[in-house]
Amino acid sequence: MQKVQDITITINGQQQTVSPGMTVLQVARKLNLEIPTLCHDPFLSNQGSCRLCVVTVIDGKTNEKRLEPACVTPVQPGFIIETDSEDAIEARKTILELLLANHPNDCLRCEKAGHCALQQYAYEYGVDFPAEQDQGKKNQYASDDSNPFIERHMTKCILCGKCVTICQEEQGRHVLDYAYRGFATKVVSEGDGLLQDSPCVFCGACLQVCPTGALIDKTKKGKARSWEIEKVPTLCPYCGTGCTIELEVVQKKGVREVIAASAPSHGGGIVNGRSLCAKGRFGMGFIHHPERLTKPLIRKNGKLIETTWEEAFSTIAKKFKDLLQAEGPDAFAFLASARTTNEENYLLNKISRAVIGTNNIDHCARLCHSASVAGLAAAFGSGAMTNPIKDIEKSDTFLVLGSNTTETHPVIAQQMIQAIKKGSQAIVIDPRKTEIAQLAQEHIQIKAGTDLAFLNSLAHVIIEEKLYNNRFVEERTENFKALAAAVAPCTPQWAAEITGLRPEQIIAVARAYSRAKKAAIYYTMGITQRFTGTYNVMAIANLALLTGHIGRPGTGVNPLRGQNNVQGACDMGALPDVYPGYQAVQDEKIRRKMASLWAVEEEKLSIRPGCTVGEMIDGAAEGTIKAMFIMGENPVLADANSSHVVKALQKLDILVVADIFLTETAELAHVVLPAASFAEKEGTFTNTERRVQSLHKAIEQRGEARPDWKILTELSCRLGYPMNYESPAEILEEINLVNSAYGGITPERLHKEGSLCWPCPSSDHPGTARLHEESFSRGKGKFHGVPYLGPAEEPCQNYPYILSTGRRLFHYHGGSMTRRGALHWAYPEEHLEMHPKDGAQEGLRTGDLVTLHSRRGAVTLPVYLTEGVAPGLVFSSFHFRESRINELTNGARDPIAKIPELKHCAVRIEKEKDWSKREGRYKRILV
Repeated sequence: MQKVQDITITINGQQQTVSPGMTVLQVARKLNLEIPTLCHDPFLSNQGSCRLCVVTVIDGKTNEKRLEPACVTPVQPGFIIETDSEDAIEARKTILELLLANHPNDCLRCEKAGHCALQQYAYEYGVDFPAEQDQGKKNQYASDDSNPFIERHMTKCILCGKCVTICQEEQGRHVLDYAYRGFATKVVSEGDGLLQDSPCVFCGACLQVCPTGALIDKTKKGKARSWEIEKVPTLCPYCGTGCTIELEVVQKKGVREVIAASAPSHGGGIVNGRSLCAKGRFGMGFIHHPERLTKPLIRKNGKLIETTWEEAFSTIAKKFKDLLQAEGPDAFAFLASARTTNEENYLLNKISRAVIGTNNIDHCARLCHSASVAGLAAAFGSGAMTNPIKDIEKSDTFLVLGSNTTETHPVIAQQMIQAIKKGSQAIVIDPRKTEIAQLAQEHIQIKAGTDLAFLNSLAHVIIEEKLYNNRFVEERTENFKALAAAVAPCTPQWAAEITGLRPEQIIAVARAYSRAKKAAIYYTMGITQRFTGTYNVMAIANLALLTGHIGRPGTGVNPLRGQNNVQGACDMGALPDVYPGYQAVQDEKIRRKMASLWAVEEEKLSIRPGCTVGEMIDGAAEGTIKAMFIMGENPVLADANSSHVVKALQKLDILVVADIFLTETAELAHVVLPAASFAEKEGTFTNTERRVQSLHKAIEQRGEARPDWKILTELSCRLGYPMNYESPAEILEEINLVNSAYGGITPERLHKEGSLCWPCPSSDHPGTARLHEESFSRGKGKFHGVPYLGPAEEPCQNYPYILSTGRRLFHYHGGSMTRRGALHWAYPEEHLEMHPKDGAQEGLRTGDLVTLHSRRGAVTLPVYLTEGVAPGLVFSSFHFRESRINELTNGARDPIAKIPELKHCAVRIEKEKDWSKREGRYKRILV
């Protein structure tokens, strides 16, 4: 291919050599020449609609002189360009005058004042509003303030088109568009109606690019002017994507307050660019919520009352010491948190092992991705996501299994949508018709709980048709013959009987995945929260090993982590069988090393693996666990068979909970310690792609609340083991010594470089964005021939439906954060999704109230009939304390990872009588 030659132009009297295809605006900005723009955005397609960027161009061939819009005019050889000619400046003034002639004259009270591009350019070019007699006709539109997130003032819209374009091009949605013609042209949502009645998911991308006061962040309206706001970069506290956000902080009467959050204003976040979801942008109301815990609480006479930190610590220390002497270390159990920092999880791990002497420490990864840790570690040697999120755009084909990505990981889903638009083949395997399933080229609507049969059958087809990568299998894997023997009976015909699919569907997926040059697999808890969760993950790993789709860009096996620091909590040793860095507690060499680092006797560190979350709860119910310390977790709502959890926690001699709200679990505690929120402390989080990033303190703690790391260091001192850290940075320096994968992830490097992916073993190591490129962590990748096993509980005559659970777009985990703020408006109550055929059989209509029964309990909630679920399947979330779905779910555990089967239990449905229609309450929810 012939190389395209650079071309020569003259700009502002200086000759420049530039690449063909560049626009005049691109050249000018490369040379730091300022040209005003209102409609241009460097990350979106050029609209050329505002014309404010006009420059004078003299065509080198014809010597013709003309005004051209710089943003859409490609440079040509011999161009002579003047960016600030008299003609260009006069044209810009005229454009500004025309815009102001149709614009409200309310700058003094406009929310965008001081941050409005139109206002700024009017100032720079000396243009004012025309006299009243010269204004002529103006468009007048009613404002839309129907939702608590975005206020729309279309009278202030200048039709730059940025909101329309970003919604379509970056977000992959088409909520906004132009309507009407000529002078009446207007940007509208669906049917020119209210935004709340449209398919808008309130990501706020339109807010980010609007240059005027046409779109306003309603959460901060009236709280501060733009020049009063300080933006503090930090990390989103919700899902595991690891988005960078900016907390907008104002200081009033000496007190700093977070009034809003926004996407990064300069350069964008390394993971999310300038994108956020509704939770990341509008979910910060919990920070200053009046229900925040601000003082320690202690139970006296059956009631929790406010107390001092001194009494709280003294009570805990005395009770812990007495129990340790009377019952021994294994009477204690600790729950770490996927929401707190790496440093805080590390300290709780240290207290559990070095101070108390037990390995009874676990956290919510047990309930989400413990199967990934176990299954991928067995296959590859590492249980983490193999490829960076940015690799999504590099895949020719990707499979999404058991993941409602658009609701649980919206920013990652956005990148999937972009990849689909650019030609990547997406295949979604899910019993529900989720949004990502509808957007994909292929939706494989599998029968719930039969993923393992499907995966084994894919392996059968790949081997039978010799579609596997023979060279990769020979050079980089082992145990191939065992796999081939295990999946030999798993024909597409056999799997079709189990999964409800057609054999040709299975064959087509196997061929598409194996024949792609670069194929990736993404999955979440639809795969792991199963009785066969570890087997499911091993079967996924088998496919990557067979095809060689691992260790390269656009490939890999990628479990998407559910909470903001669930990966980091695992890395820090918040697991019962490993120290930080996944070092086995049973390894005597490791034990000696840890004893030396922590300055304790070797005998203090137990070599017996501890209890998992479920085993802790069982132990509490049986009386073998006497004391629990729970940091930022809410097992009463999150764990399976939650009635059993409540009864168990009530039997403890002492339950201590550190949290930011009085959660359902904290309500049962003997001592409650008020913790700082993410906005009130420093530290690091590790996202789903193993990227370690820094959290930055924006405000002081509420009341007497303390960061968890300070709570833990004080508690440790009270228990006779001094921890004298001055900052989270000091704790990270110790982590560098303990966890070799974090060895080079120092506070200094994070401050300088922003983020690093582990493994990063030394200060000169660049970090590892992509795992297993040359070899696997365990040497060779290992195939596992796993037999098909069905769910632990199947439907029967008394319980004819399958209940599956999951998350909703506007909520998170137990709802303690998202239900305290504007997000609660978008999704105020839970309902049960059910197929219309099943609804007709039960005599139900949308809005009817039903009671859902399982063998473990009953929950009452409204029903919503939708073809989004398959017949025989019902679905609901676990966010709402009013409808505790996990009272119903099955506590049967995967025998390897000990993860409960939260995604599958048998239920029956009873219609409640005397309940009026409720369809009207669901309009916003069901959009």
